[in-house]
Amino acid sequence: MAIEVGTKLEGKVTGITHFGAFVDLSGGVTGLVHISEIADNYVKDVNDHLKINDVVTVKVINVDKDGKIGLSIKQTVDKPPEAARPPRSPRPERSGSTGGSTGGREGGERFSGGREGGGGGGSYNRERGGRSFKPAVKATFEDKVSRFLKDSEERASSIKKNTESKRGGRGAKRM
Repeated sequence: MAIEVGTKLEGKVTGITHFGAFVDLSGGVTGLVHISEIADNYVKDVNDHLKINDVVTVKVINVDKDGKIGLSIKQTVDKPPEAARPPRSPRPERSGSTGGSTGGREGGERFSGGREGGGGGGSYNRERGGRSFKPAVKATFEDKVSRFLKDSEERASSIKKNTESKRGGRGAKRM
């Protein structure tokens, strides 16, 4: 009997490994059910789901040129299409008010990059030198580039000043 992709067959579990289980199909042909194809949920140990000599229904999912047969147990269970995955609800829009889930930043302003003005963990703190709040206005490309250059120059000068003091820069003697 020729084994074709997509056919469902009965087989007997002949071996269990940490990566899956070997199933003996009709005619002495053996295929592998990978651990990811045993159940819909997470499978930590194959022995929790299968035992040697268990009779299982498997679906042929691939046949390699060298004779290796890939099998699946979880694909034999026909699921209704709507039960496959519930539709995701859209994310709620963030308002321009302070607080909420904006991480303490005003108006939902986001920033990327390192620590700003010594603030811990990316939190926004105006007293410690955080950015001033600017209302969301459609900025042009040139505005964005000039703001980026200004911010990067400030960061570079701050880093340079901090590393010079640690190295004993500007003529300080080393011991």
